[in-house]
Amino acid sequence: QPLQPSLFWYYLLELSFYWSLVFTLPFDVKRKDFKEQIVHHAATILLISFSYCANYIRIGTLVMVIHDASDCFLEPTKIFNYMKWKKTCDSLFMIFSAVFLISRLVIFPYTVLYNTYYYSMEIFQPFFGYYFMNALLIILQLLHVFWSCLIIHMVYKFILQGTMEKDMRSDTEESDKDEEREKIREKEKNGITYFSNVTSNNYIQRNGSEPLNNRTHLTNGHVKER
Repeated sequence: QPLQPSLFWYYLLELSFYWSLVFTLPFDVKRKDFKEQIVHHAATILLISFSYCANYIRIGTLVMVIHDASDCFLEPTKIFNYMKWKKTCDSLFMIFSAVFLISRLVIFPYTVLYNTYYYSMEIFQPFFGYYFMNALLIILQLLHVFWSCLIIHMVYKFILQGTMEKDMRSDTEESDKDEEREKIREKEKNGITYFSNVTSNNYIQRNGSEPLNNRTHLTNGHVKER
């Protein structure tokens, strides 16, 4: 399997991307699938590195393309979700869900796992790379099933409610926390304003006078009671 320059750069970009995710993971929002993310990044980095060193270029490239097929819809979905473009976000989310479920639950096991687990034994005898590679691929497939359950649950909520629910991987997003803080601040401001208006009106009435808006000013500077 000769290594073409385009595949070399593709491998390099993919490996650098997943290493960047590992470095930024401690600073991201801690979600319910934090441990699964660590396992996924470790398995992916090992797969990319091992397939490159063992010259499994075809199967390694196929695995990366299958994963990138749905990821290219995931990032714009997140962007439009943070921008509050609900219709665009919902449309991209449905496209992402369809591509993710088809690529991870249909194409990946029937195309990749079948060839690496069964078809390769018709050509080669079992060796270390066979067990190591298939173990990592099966770990990825288990993670695909886990995330597919979350996505199916979100799609089910979307069909019932007509809008995309918040990310099922976390209890509360940072943006949701910011919105809650803003609502609390607005309620506090409204409460203080209402309290000050009530107390000022009561003070004016206790002194036997009326609010200024109940009086009519004349041109000579005198005030006429209504």
